[in-house]
Amino acid sequence: MGATKAAAEQIEVAGHDVRLTSPDRVIFPQRGFTKADVFHYYLAVGDGIMRALRERPTTLQRFPEGIEGEAFFQKRVPARGVPPWVQTATISFPSGRSAAELCPADLAHVAWAAQMGTIVFHPWPVRAADVDRPDELRIDLDPQPGTDFADAATAAGELRGILDELGVTGWPKTSGGRGVHVYLRIAPRWTFTEVRRATIALARELERRRPELVTTAWWKEQRGARVFVDYNQMARDRTIACAYSLRANARATVSTPVTWDELPEVDPDDFDLRTVPARLAERGDPHAGIDDTEWDITPLLKWADRNDTAGQGDLPYPPDHPKMPGEPKRVQPSKDRDRPR
Repeated sequence: MGATKAAAEQIEVAGHDVRLTSPDRVIFPQRGFTKADVFHYYLAVGDGIMRALRERPTTLQRFPEGIEGEAFFQKRVPARGVPPWVQTATISFPSGRSAAELCPADLAHVAWAAQMGTIVFHPWPVRAADVDRPDELRIDLDPQPGTDFADAATAAGELRGILDELGVTGWPKTSGGRGVHVYLRIAPRWTFTEVRRATIALARELERRRPELVTTAWWKEQRGARVFVDYNQMARDRTIACAYSLRANARATVSTPVTWDELPEVDPDDFDLRTVPARLAERGDPHAGIDDTEWDITPLLKWADRNDTAGQGDLPYPPDHPKMPGEPKRVQPSKDRDRPR
């Protein structure tokens, strides 16, 4: 006879009853972490993850049978079978189509998503009050082959110096992999196109100061062994795993907020499902003040104007975006027949 299946549980979260089924299902086989472990992890980091998700349209990366099973991104909350208290926000994609995405109003929304097999939470950089104007500028420092987390942390340290000169606070976190993310809280006055343009200007300034370390090259064949600043993470419908989100890897790592001073010293593999709740309880959230101030990105837009004058215009968008005004050709340089040789 097979093992007895664990009974479903009814758990009160933020004043709502959330059902947890199959609590003993193994989600992270190499670590032995179960669905119940994932569920209770998200409850344990509730303050931190709600700071990252509150009122943000959120794409869910679901693994109903565990990380070695089938995975999919869910952008639309189903019309049926959803608790009546679940809130959504309608967002539009570059294609012009729209979707009602989960929009967490409280921790019960996160718990419900975890019950549905969600491992990774991918919030948009907007709030439900204005889904077309980001209030978060995200810098994604992505190590390329030949570089590692230490290189991304070094690049982040250089970025910190630029932000200090601009008079703006950056909020770093590990990606949960080899990368580093830095967030800026900005006033929700600008469009995705404008915020992406500002991000490119900031990335180019970082590249100008450390060209041997950092690149903004969209085409992989041009990046070399450098840290790529993925400016297209600020394009519409591009998202990053949020602070305190688990990542779907064998170690069950967590995208973890850190202080600037500890960033050069940490090992991102040390932050996982088991260790992060204790860290948060003992040390508090390094991103606790992220919502205290909004920054005006006008200085970055002036840098972008300067770059335009110098002949540095727009950079390629992701391939699924419609062609944008002023965008260069989306042709891999080695395959561009019109490129000067």
